Amino acid sequence: MPSPFPGMNPYLENPATWSDVHNRLINNLANSLSSKLRPKYYIAVEERIYETSGEESTLIGISDDLVIQTQTNKSINSNLAVVNPTTKPITVKVPLTLTQKEAYLEVREVATRQVITTIEILSPKNKASGEGRQKYETKRQKIFASLTNLVEIDLLRQGRYLPFYGTEVASDYRILISRSNTRPNADLYAFNLPEKIPSFPLPLRSEDVEPVVELSKLVDEVYDLGSFDLRIDYSRPPVPSLSAEYSVWANDLLQKQGLR
Repeated sequence: MPSPFPGMNPYLENPATWSDVHNRLINNLANSLSSKLRPKYYIAVEERIYETSGEESTLIGISDDLVIQTQTNKSINSNLAVVNPTTKPITVKVPLTLTQKEAYLEVREVATRQVITTIEILSPKNKASGEGRQKYETKRQKIFASLTNLVEIDLLRQGRYLPFYGTEVASDYRILISRSNTRPNADLYAFNLPEKIPSFPLPLRSEDVEPVVELSKLVDEVYDLGSFDLRIDYSRPPVPSLSAEYSVWANDLLQKQGLR
C-alpha cells in the first residue's frame, strides 16, 4: 500500500515508531546501493552506542502518558488526633539510564578497507540536547576534518537542525552532501512536506561515477514493507503536529483518499 503523501509522510516521524522507520530505511538503503558499489566498494551497517536518561528517554519511544495529580483527603475525623491531613502520592518519573544503539552506513574500499563515505539518517536524539547530539556532533566534526565524505539525511521536522554556514535556508527536511575534496563547500537539498523527496548522487572518490540514491522510492518501500498503512491512524493528527497551513493541506489530501 503506497503512502498517501507525495513526499515524506509526517506520521512516520513519530518518536514512538521512528526507531523502526530508521532501521528499515538504513537497511533498505544499504541493500539498494550494494550492487551499484561492487566490486570496488562495499557498504556496511555500523552502529554507535550511548546512554540516555531522564527526559531524554522520551525521544526514543518511551511512553509519556503518566498523569500527575495531587489530591488531599479533606475528610478528617474530629475525634482523632491528626496533625497533618493525609496526602495521596503523586506519580513522578525517575531517571532511567538506557543503552541506545544507532545505526549508520559506511562505504568502504575493498582493497584498503578505508571509509570513503559515511551515510547518516538523523534521529530525534541527534536533534535534541543530550548525549545523542553531542556524540553525533563530535563525529560530524571529525568527518569534516578527514578525507571521508558525509551524507546527512534529515527527515524530521522537529528539533534543532545541525549547523552549516552560508545561505540561511528554511525547510522542513534536508539532505547534506559534504564531499571531502570540496570542503568547506557542501551541497544542500532542502525540501518541504508537500514536495517529493529528492534523489541525490552518492559521493565516492573524485574519479568515480556517483550512483544516484532514489530516496523517495526507498522511503515508500519502507512504508509498504513495514505495513505502516495498518499501523497509522490517519483520523488523528501526526506527532509532531503540523502547522496550521500544513494541517489544512494534509486534511484535504487525506480526505480525497478516503482516509478521513
